[in-house]
Amino acid sequence: MPRPGMAWRHVVISTYNSWLPGDPRGFRSKDHKVHSSGDYKNPPPQGEHAGLHRFSQEISSDKVVIPNDLWPVIGRTIIQKLKEQAIEVLAVSVSATHCHIQAELPVDRKQTKKVIGNCKRAASHKVRDRIPGQIWGLRGKYELIEDKRHQLNVYNYVLKQKDAWIWSFKDPA
Repeated sequence: MPRPGMAWRHVVISTYNSWLPGDPRGFRSKDHKVHSSGDYKNPPPQGEHAGLHRFSQEISSDKVVIPNDLWPVIGRTIIQKLKEQAIEVLAVSVSATHCHIQAELPVDRKQTKKVIGNCKRAASHKVRDRIPGQIWGLRGKYELIEDKRHQLNVYNYVLKQKDAWIWSFKDPA
């Protein structure tokens, strides 16, 4: 059971420009004003919004890709920053273009975004000698975990990420 005012969440943060409007894996714009008919699990028809994706690539800088030797540095920094904010963490994975976090975070979404923003900033500062500038995209996914079964599914999902640095509460930080 989470503490009062807290909830278990599955957070996904992506690197800057790694998921642009029109992406063939599916996409949703802010407030769902424009979106594809699919998502990454059930991709939309090939070519749907291809023009939008080309345009997005043309006007955007290159996507940020985290070198794999920095994955543990970023992961440990995020864990440390969460613990400094009195946040319990169950699992973290860091890969080239995104990070999964399973943690007990504030019920209030704005407060959760603030906590995760502190983590993103700390991780960016830790590796700025190798990755100068912005690393993280503006938004993220902050899914509430509904029950014990959902919590276990998220935990296993985070730990089964391929091509990623993986940490669980059972490991030293």
